Amino acid sequence: MAADRRSEVRNDGALKYRQKPGMSAKKRLFRAAFAVMAAVLSAIMLIQLVMTKSDEKNLEKLGLDSARLLSGLDPGVARKMDELLAKTAAIGIKVVITDDFRSMEEQDKLYSQGRTSEGKIVTHAKAGESYHNYGLAIDFALKTKSGKIIWDMNADLNGDGRKDWMQVVAIAKELGFEWGGDWTNFPDYPHLQLSYGLSIAELQRGTKTARSGS
Repeated sequence: MAADRRSEVRNDGALKYRQKPGMSAKKRLFRAAFAVMAAVLSAIMLIQLVMTKSDEKNLEKLGLDSARLLSGLDPGVARKMDELLAKTAAIGIKVVITDDFRSMEEQDKLYSQGRTSEGKIVTHAKAGESYHNYGLAIDFALKTKSGKIIWDMNADLNGDGRKDWMQVVAIAKELGFEWGGDWTNFPDYPHLQLSYGLSIAELQRGTKTARSGS
């Protein structure tokens, strides 16, 4: 009986010993699969890096820095905005900036208005399709002496016989802004943007860019 038990122990040991190579093979297979996945991910990241570097060179020529995470209004646009506010104030027009940088989530929410949520349609741009998403656009309105915010394009609040709205637009254009009111397909009268000659497609390829320098 003791001999039989020893035989069983030896047999069990042999069985266990024979199973170890099988377990090791599974580990080797898992490691190999992991290595393949890592190689594929590395290749994808390398391709993206090459594309990003190419985009960065193009953006750098325009004075843009794609290494900075964009989370607010572009510094160059901010300076032009301050100039606009100062110049309009100098002729008695109080301008209020009602919107500037807009996150992708905010853009999608705005796009859903009049489509999947209540309200009227106010934009045709989805997330990533607006210059607001890159900190390159602002929206404005006028402020009356009583403090009321209005979007009246015919108002003459400074009493000079001219439409305040168009005076703001004229000054903005002198500063380099493009006016959304010039768009023929979907005019956006409060909208001003400073695109630096970049299209939305170019910005999408080099997202999270910000103006640096003057």
